[in-house]
Parts: sequence; structure tokens; C-alpha cells
Amino acid sequence: MSATPETTSTDPYTLTPEGIKDPPVGWRASFRYLGPGLILSASIVGSGELIATTTLGAEVGFALLWLVIFSTFVKVAVQVELARWTIATGQPALTGYNRVPPRIGRMGWVNVLWMVLALTKLLQLGGIIGGTAVAFSILLPFGPDPLAFQSLLIWTSMLALGSIALLWTNSYRLIERGAVLLVVIFTFVTVGIALGLPFTPFAYGAGDVASGLTFLIPAGAVGAAIAMFGITGVGADEITFYTYWCIEKGYARWTGPNDGSEAWVRRANGWIRVMYKDAFVSWLVYTFGTLAFYLMGAAVLNPQGLVPEGNGMITTLSRIYTDVLGEWASIAFLIGAIAVLGSTMWAAVPSWSRMYVNLLATMGVLDWQDPVARLRWIRIFTVALPLLWAAVYLTIQSPVVMVQIGGVMTGIFLVATVVAVWYLRSTETDPRLRGGSAFNTLLVVSSLAIGLLGIYTLLEVFGLGIG
Repeated sequence: MSATPETTSTDPYTLTPEGIKDPPVGWRASFRYLGPGLILSASIVGSGELIATTTLGAEVGFALLWLVIFSTFVKVAVQVELARWTIATGQPALTGYNRVPPRIGRMGWVNVLWMVLALTKLLQLGGIIGGTAVAFSILLPFGPDPLAFQSLLIWTSMLALGSIALLWTNSYRLIERGAVLLVVIFTFVTVGIALGLPFTPFAYGAGDVASGLTFLIPAGAVGAAIAMFGITGVGADEITFYTYWCIEKGYARWTGPNDGSEAWVRRANGWIRVMYKDAFVSWLVYTFGTLAFYLMGAAVLNPQGLVPEGNGMITTLSRIYTDVLGEWASIAFLIGAIAVLGSTMWAAVPSWSRMYVNLLATMGVLDWQDPVARLRWIRIFTVALPLLWAAVYLTIQSPVVMVQIGGVMTGIFLVATVVAVWYLRSTETDPRLRGGSAFNTLLVVSSLAIGLLGIYTLLEVFGLGIG
């Protein structure tokens, strides 16, 4: 389904009886209706995996392997519950966030906090475009020094302008297919190498893996661990923008407006089950990707005392490949790094454009239900955001730190997301659509874990941590 509707009759954000479609039954029939989770994976398999997770493995070795697994698993229930509300109501996340009391004028407090998150994300996404520019510059430098400012300026500018040109249409089909291609290119290669490490000089064994499952955080690694928890797996921003892609795929429109009938309940539960499958496939992709990057950082970089820093991040990370496969693998790594970091940009530009526009709609700047005005504003941000991220990177030029700062704030905003999810679940989600006892238990556990880690993050940020 196109993400560029021209009339309300084809607008995925407008629920009409004419848009109703019966849900498929079973995995085989459902497969063609998956997609939002693949865009999610494209965003996740990038900043979190290539930069934050590998850096953490390089810093602490295998010690935090347990946190990698926990981080990818624990947040999925919150993601699914918010998407359930979206399918039932046809509304995206920021519209719902704005209803959570207390309110500050027209704005709900969650959306006010979201604006703070968006500011820190300028750093994180600036780090992503910068990391991609560094990879391009090393592969095809403009001048003798690939990390010279001139070469980075040219590549950063080209990436920003290229993103604008490719994503201008904001077609859902284009965004989904591009995300799948970029994720597949790098993830399969990386998982393959991680599984092959035991047959190289950088072999790891069962003892190394067991040492990473002790549920401890080494001294001095708290900050990196918090950033990794916030940024790996689904973060607050991915949980939020997943709702937009569920709508634009068609789940809410095919469910139709809630007329209170049993037929509506059946359709809604059917499309929610499709969304479950979509989220599960996405979880598999980014979990294996995350584990692969962490294992490579711990097995290859940590023993050599190599930690990715500054513009040398890509060179350091390339040691994962060159030290295992030889110098020839450097080119393969750079191409892969461009694919994985580019996948984050590919998903981030249209996702953040939609969220910014939705925020403006809650402020009264535009009518979100007007598809023409909505698309016009989305295109404005499609142009503005890559240029802004490029400017931020060229000013700071430290991709790892930039990504980690965004990760810490993402961890804090996760708490607000949990509060919003429970409020919308209790006030707006039809009780007939709520999950079973197993899912509800998982949702409680996920919410408590996110809440506790969010509180711990705040204490650390303000220097009140306990160690």
C-alpha cells in the first residue's frame, strides 16, 4: 500500500468500511502482509548493532552478553501493545501520547519529553550519517587523507542529498523493499563471520559465553551498558514509529472503524496476530544481528585493546574483518558498513519525518487527517532532517559518543513510553482485543524492567548512582 495517499478514500490513516479486508490465517498466508518489522530491523541493525553493541563488546569483553539478550527481548511486549492500540484505533503513537495526563497547554507531558528525545537524537542520527560518510571516504577518498575534513564534507553532503532524492516520494513499498535489501546484505555476512570465529585465532568457547551470563555489570561500563540497553533492540523511537508503519502497511485500515460488532473484533484480532508475526520476525533478525556484533567486538577487538573512537571508528571496526579474513576483507567490510549504517538512515528519515509532523499536528499546526497537508509536511522534514543531521556531525565528528548520548536518552524515554502504553491500554484499547495471560505477564515484566532501568539511568545521569 502506498504511503503517499492523495485522497481520504485511499489514506491508510482514515478508517472506512470500504477499506476492510479479512485477515489471513497461518504463517504462509500472513507472510506477504509482513513488512513494518523489516523497516524496524533496518533502523535497529545500524547504530545499535554496528556501533554501540560492538563498542561495548570491545570495552568489556563477554561480560555483558546477558544484557544484549535481555535488551532485545524485554522491550518487544511494549512495542506490540502499542501497535495493538494503533490497529484498534487507526491512530499513530504521538497522537496517543498527547492524551496522557497531565497536559501542558495543548501538549501532553509525554510529547514534551519526546521533544527532548528528538534533540538528543540529532546527535545519534548525526553519528549515523557521519559513520556512513567515514566508510565511503575510506573506500573512495577525496584526497590523500580519507579522514580529512574536505573528504568527509563531500561524502556527508552527498549522503544527505542522496537520502532526500531517494526518499522524496515516501512510498511505503519503496521504503520496505529498500530496508529488506540493506538488512540482508550485512546481517548474513556478519552472523556468518561470528559463527565462524571459533575456527580462527580469535576463537571463543563455552566458557566465554558462560562468563557473559552472570547478570553483572563490570565497573566503569555502566554508561556504555545503559546506552546499549536504550539503543539495542527496539528503543523508544522504534516502538513509537512502528505504529506509523503498521498503519501504512494497512493493518488498521483493513481492520476498519470500530462499530462494536463481533465481526470487527474478529478482524482486529486477526490483523493483530499478523502484527505479532511481523514483530517476531523482526525480533529474530535484530537479535541475531546484535549477538553477532557483540561477539565480534568481544572476541576480536577486546583482546587487542581496540575500542572504536571518533572518526577512526570505522577503521577500528574493520579490524573485526581484516583480523579474521585478511586485509582483502576491508573493502567487503566497508561496503557492509555502508549497507548497515545506510539502513538506519533509510528507515530513520521517513520515520522521524512522520513523527515530527504528527507532533506538529498535536500542536495544531496542521490537520493530521488531511493527507495532502500531511504529505507536504513529511516532505519538508524529508529534506530538512538529513541536512540537519549532516551539519551536526560535521560540527562534532565523534560518531560513537553521538550515538551513545542518543542511546542514554532513549533509555529514559522508554519509561514514558511504558506509562503511555498502559494508559492507552486501560482507556482506549477495546478489552476484547487484549492479549492472553502469558502476554500480559510478559508485558508486566517488560514494563517493570524498563522502569527500573530508567530510574537507574536517571540516577547515573545526575551522579546519584550506587556504583
